[in-house]
Amino acid sequence: MNHKMHAVIIQNFGGREQLKYVELPKPAINEGEVLIQIKAAGVNPVDWKIREGWLREFIPHHFPLILGWEMAGVVAELGYSARRFKVGDEVYAYCRRPCVKQGTYAEYISLPESYLSYRPKNLTFEESAGVPLAALTAYQAIYSTAHLQEGQRLLVIGASGGVGSFAVQYGKLIGAQVIGVASGRHRHYLKQLGIEQVLDYTETPNFATRLHECLPDGVDVVFDCVGGGALYAGQTCVKKGGVLVSIVEQLPEEQKYPFDFHYVFVEPNVMQLEHICQLFEQEQLQIHIDAVYPLADVAKAHEVSELLHTRGKIVLRV
Repeated sequence: MNHKMHAVIIQNFGGREQLKYVELPKPAINEGEVLIQIKAAGVNPVDWKIREGWLREFIPHHFPLILGWEMAGVVAELGYSARRFKVGDEVYAYCRRPCVKQGTYAEYISLPESYLSYRPKNLTFEESAGVPLAALTAYQAIYSTAHLQEGQRLLVIGASGGVGSFAVQYGKLIGAQVIGVASGRHRHYLKQLGIEQVLDYTETPNFATRLHECLPDGVDVVFDCVGGGALYAGQTCVKKGGVLVSIVEQLPEEQKYPFDFHYVFVEPNVMQLEHICQLFEQEQLQIHIDAVYPLADVAKAHEVSELLHTRGKIVLRV
């Protein structure tokens, strides 16, 4: 029996040259954990932000570390007292542990069984792998934090990306009116997701002015997936007493705002993952995979992700 696996590690923070494709021992399985043979792993902007060292103050880490926080795979072995799943079950998970060390850019990962959910049966492994982090992030922002309601107006900044695509669909599912800020080349894709209006930032960099022409009072909820100047423009789009949520950065705390501001950093939540699985199986959600790369080509996947023009998700095939 082979006790080795291939994985992508970094031993220092830095550029894409830090990504090393190596052979490592398979992870040990502790009590209540299961060993998953990973079939595919999602690539997210947070991966290269960790690689660059941007989150070192925020999340503990331990070198050498394997990047990657989402995956789909097959249960390979069960640890002591792990009883929820059986060997051969197909699962997916958002895999962030308290310390960044054992990630999903690998052939195997051991996880507490409480992290795992059955994957959507109507998706491929590659599609399933692109779901957990992005779908949970949008779910927690739109439903748990902003409490978006039927008939409200939602503005999604960065609507065509992995998280934005889910936010648009959640808005439509609840019966909100959804407006997206994205490049015009994604217009057809976003219309397919049910969006009413696309503000093309390549044509009118100041999307806030465009929004106020149609909606002088602004929108009920602004969801920012971009940060920087877009977050500041987004502030002017929230109506008084509305909600602004960012997954990219905080607003200065010393200021008073005429709206509620929340910064959301996604938490593992298996009940929400199970609900997301149901929504896929009922064909109420869809995912678009922009590109699939072999695990060894991870540097290329990061290069594409760093451009921040992805439509939907980038995935590594393991």
